[in-house]
Amino acid sequence: MTAVDSSRLLQPRTALVHRRTGETDVQIRLNLDGSGQHEIDTGIPFLDHMLAQLSTHGLIDLQIKAIGDLHIDDHHTNEDVGITLGQALAQALQDRRGIHRFGHFWAPLDEALVQVVLDFSGRPHLSYGLELPTERIGRYETQLVREFYQAVVNHAQLTLHIRQAAGLNAHHIVEASFKAFARALRMAVERDPRRQEGIPSSKGVL
Repeated sequence: MTAVDSSRLLQPRTALVHRRTGETDVQIRLNLDGSGQHEIDTGIPFLDHMLAQLSTHGLIDLQIKAIGDLHIDDHHTNEDVGITLGQALAQALQDRRGIHRFGHFWAPLDEALVQVVLDFSGRPHLSYGLELPTERIGRYETQLVREFYQAVVNHAQLTLHIRQAAGLNAHHIVEASFKAFARALRMAVERDPRRQEGIPSSKGVL
């Protein structure tokens, strides 16, 4: 490996994405090689709390600012934050050279237990298995959890399986899923010292 290649492996993988539509204005700054520092303001308190879990447990530095049409409902902002986060992940990973690619984790939270398995495959797919017993967590509509994950998957080009093994409390179930997603994501994007600059695919491209 050349000195230039070695220096590339030491560079932090960052992204800055600004997405503006007629419904929302979302800006995300991301560092995959961070320490879990975050400043998050989406206008949706429960989503902010979940994104803080993603940063803390994934060791991803996140700055997120979203302004949306919350006077209508949370749907557009929730989805557009997911879209922008997916775009930021794709930008930071570029051609996905040198990463582990696959990640998995089981996360408990009291009575809840959730498994996440993911693959930065280049093929968007979501298998969503959360069974949430309430329609809302505070003001947050629980059906928006799936919409958030789908938006991330589509724009990060990620294969994501979320499986619930146990859980009675909707807050616990969703938070366990975000913690499991964070740790699986961390595992997948970490640099593989044996692979170095190689693409983690027999096809040579992802």
